[in-house]
Amino acid sequence: MSKKEKFPLYLLPEKKATLERRYTEDGSRSITAFIENAIDFYLDYLSANNAGLFLPTSVQSYLDGRLDQFENRMAALLFKQAVELDMGMSMLADCINLDEEYLRRRRADSIANVKRTNGRLRFEQIVRDANGSDDEWQD
Repeated sequence: MSKKEKFPLYLLPEKKATLERRYTEDGSRSITAFIENAIDFYLDYLSANNAGLFLPTSVQSYLDGRLDQFENRMAALLFKQAVELDMGMSMLADCINLDEEYLRRRRADSIANVKRTNGRLRFEQIVRDANGSDDEWQD
């Protein structure tokens, strides 16, 4: 560890009193250690060149952990959904013999429906569209 240099630091009396009262809150053993931590923090902030890109390490670590949990949960849910969808499609294919042209048309229609509704599909609306009916379903 390099040798520390001593230099004068001028603070308003209120600021010095607050510093003396609160320097132990972050685990600092001395006011000097607290001031060094504060300087490091501010220098990191300046290095980021943008306040929006800068987060304290503890906050960044917490967010990364929560996002990892979220990603794992979403991956598990999507896997379960894909299994159920595969089961349904397999059973349907076993029961109904469909030609390739019909499947191509259905896929094109489905892509258009998802784009048009931004993925907010309702079975009732699909049945209504298929039957050419404008009657409202009872929800």
